[in-house]
Formats: sequence, C-alpha cells, structure tokens
Amino acid sequence: MAQANHNYIAGEWLAGASEVANINPSDLSDTVGMYAQADSTQLQRALDAANSAQKEWAKTGLEKRYTVLMNIGNELIARCEELGTLLAREEGKTQPEAKGEVYRSGQFFTYFAAEVLRQMGDSADSVRDGIEVDVRREPVGTVAVISPWNFPMATAVWKIAPALAFGNAVIWKPANIVPASAVALARIIAKQDMPEGTFNLVMGSGSEIGQQLIESPMINAISFTGSVPVGRGIAKCAVENFTKIQLEMGSKNALAIMDDANLDTAVACALGGGFGSTGQKCTASSRLVVHESIHEAFVDRLVEGASAMVVGHALEASTQIGPVVSETQLKQNLDNVELAKKEGGELRCGGEQVERATEGYFMTPAVFTDTRNDWQVNREELFAPMVCVIKVGSYEEALHTVNDTRFGLTAGIVTTDLARATHFRRNVRTGCVMINLPTAGTDYHVPFGGRGESSYGPREQGQYAREFYTHVKTAYISSGIPA
Repeated sequence: MAQANHNYIAGEWLAGASEVANINPSDLSDTVGMYAQADSTQLQRALDAANSAQKEWAKTGLEKRYTVLMNIGNELIARCEELGTLLAREEGKTQPEAKGEVYRSGQFFTYFAAEVLRQMGDSADSVRDGIEVDVRREPVGTVAVISPWNFPMATAVWKIAPALAFGNAVIWKPANIVPASAVALARIIAKQDMPEGTFNLVMGSGSEIGQQLIESPMINAISFTGSVPVGRGIAKCAVENFTKIQLEMGSKNALAIMDDANLDTAVACALGGGFGSTGQKCTASSRLVVHESIHEAFVDRLVEGASAMVVGHALEASTQIGPVVSETQLKQNLDNVELAKKEGGELRCGGEQVERATEGYFMTPAVFTDTRNDWQVNREELFAPMVCVIKVGSYEEALHTVNDTRFGLTAGIVTTDLARATHFRRNVRTGCVMINLPTAGTDYHVPFGGRGESSYGPREQGQYAREFYTHVKTAYISSGIPA
C-alpha cells in the first residue's frame, strides 16, 4: 500500500532505513511528517530497476508517453491550491508563490508532453553516391536528478519532465529539507502507466545517498541544481565514469538602475527581484547598481517599500515575505548582515530576526547602502532577503560592475533608453538578461542557464533540453545494390 512518507523504488513504496522530521519553518511546533531515508541497498535496487525499465520506456510509443506526461501536468495544475499549501507549509514561501510554483510545474509537464510529439530527425544525401544519411536522437539512459530546497517542485520537474519525454529513466534525490513536495509529486507520477522503475524517488542525505548516486557507473547523466562546491564535487565524480552532467549552481545577480529609469519600475523590480521568495532564489538580485543622479531618490523609495513588506506565516493571506527555510539558513543570513556592517555598509532597514504569533525563522528584509562591489557580501551568493546598493557614476561603470563577478546567471537593467538597453543585453556576461523587469522570473519554453560558476553543461528548459537528455546518432544507409 502506498505510503505518503516512503521512497518510491521499482514501482513500490518502501520504508527507509530511518526517518527524518519535516518541520514547518513558519511554525516550529508543526511537524509536516516523518520521511523515509533510503540506504545503499535501496539505492542499488533503484539503479537496477531504472536501467531495466529505461529500455522498455524508450520503446514506448510517442502517444503513450505524451499521455503520461499530460496526465501528470494536468493533475498538478488541478491540485495547485492543495499542493501549493503543502509546499508553503514545508518550505516557507508564501501561499500564492507556492501555488504558482505547482501550477508552473504542471505546465512543464504539459509542455514536454507536446515535445514528445515534436521529436523529428534530419535526413540528407551523403557526399558519396547512392548513400542516404539519417540523423536522430536517442535517450541518454538513466538520469540522476538532484534538486534543491528553494523550488522543491519546479526545479525538479524541469529536469524530470524532459528526461521522461525523451525516453529516459529517472532516479530523483530531492533536498532532504523538503521531502513532502517530493512525495506528493512522486505519488502523481506513480499512478501513470510506465514500466516499473522508470521513475524512482530516493530520499536521503547528500553525503551518503547523493554521493553514491553520482559515483555510480549505472548513471548515464546527472542534472544538478545547488551550490558551487557540491557542483564541483559532482563534476569530479562524473568524469571518472564519463557521465554527462548539467550543473546549475551559484549566482550573484545585479540589477542596474540608470539615471533615466522610471522610479516606479525600478523600485518594483528591486523589491520583487531582491525579496521575492524571501530572497531564496538563484535569480535574486542582491546587488543593486544605481546611478548616482537618482541614488538618493531610489534608495528612499526602496527603503520605504522594503520596510512596509509584511513578514509572517507563509499561509497567512497578508504575508509578503515568509520565513527563512531553516535555522541554519537564518543564522547564515544574520551573519551576512553583520558582515556587511563590518565591511562598512549602512543598514537602512531590516536585517533582524523577528517574532510572530508562531515560532518560526522570520527575518525582515534588509537594505544596505554605501557598499562596494569588491566586498565579500557582494561577491558571494546570499540566498537571503538582503540587497546591497552600489553607487556608480555612469552607464559604463554600471556595466563593468555588473560583469565584475565570477558568476553569470542573470542580470537586469532599468532604463528608458532603447540604445542603452540594447547595448546592455549584448554586452552583459550572463545567460539571462532582463530589461525593465526583475531578475527573478523565467519562462518554461525557452533556455535557462548561466555562465562562469553559475552553470556548466547544456541549457535547461525548452527545446534546448534535448541537448542534455539525448544522444545524437548518425546513420548511413545504402541499398546494397550497385549503381
């Protein structure tokens, strides 16, 4: 019988070797549930099952694969209110954000369902007479999906959906801090008509189960989203087996606000990009690069807006910023506030742990001014509701400052000058560029990824996903009859 807190391996729901508690960061007295932790034996069972099932799944007709993905997507969309509440409860993002994440997860599945039917090859004549060439894509094999806690469903889905669409098997290890969303999604997938072992949910610690997963020669590809140090470790392990890898890692995104910017737009972009999802986004703009001529006016408006944001329980309708995901993350955030002060920044508002009706990890949004781009707080990813303003004297200085980072995921500019906007999007060294929009917020049908230490390997999402989840095979065909 299916158990909501169990691992899903080889078509069965299995209790783990141990369990971990899932605690609501908005209310520490609320235990969402106890969730299974797999051991090495269970992981090996998942690997064996996935390798066997993948061969059968790859031969499954396109219409059946299409139907499977559509069913998953439609159920996620239909249940976005219910599952969004669960997601908000375990991760801490506001209920509207969580509902939107589940809905978007459904759209990923319906999009890749359509991609199943758009799998077209190429044909050509050979340079040799009487020979034709056929080029087509085949599944890469068994894919390990390792997803983060900040988007517990969406990030996993934009890996799982294309993997299944292109005929691969999946072993998914979610972040251990957000298992409820993982089990909810796995239960929907488990209802579909697929060979047992095509999809497996294996929950456990990264240092044990995650490490064994990436080291396994039975894994053909690894798609990972998380920190740079972990990404480096995965890359080192993958090369031993020549495993295909796709890594989405850190970021230090900047929003440039120019002297001709519309202030309403600029403030809205900064608040949304800096504090949405409690700043716990890889696309969050924690660096605000502001032209000196509008610096004071912008900062005054920004501080006013940040100070007015309501921090509270994720399920309360009035809440605009939910809790930080964990005690560890909260401590790290508060340490970064103290670091910014030590480096010389002026704290204009927020940056404090606050109490609410329930005990939780609540923190007010912080705005620092008088910061420099070479400070540690402006070099490292914060993952916090915290932004640092950097004053610049020209567009040229702004562009240089935005590009002066080892990361390169996304960047934005607020300007009413079309020529300047065009120059920026062509010269900023990031994978995604936003013009008069928050840096956070991307679409599911176009490629997503960055440069530098932000990303490594083929892009995620849209038609570009096939570059990672498939191999290209070129066939030469002769009739065998001499001309």
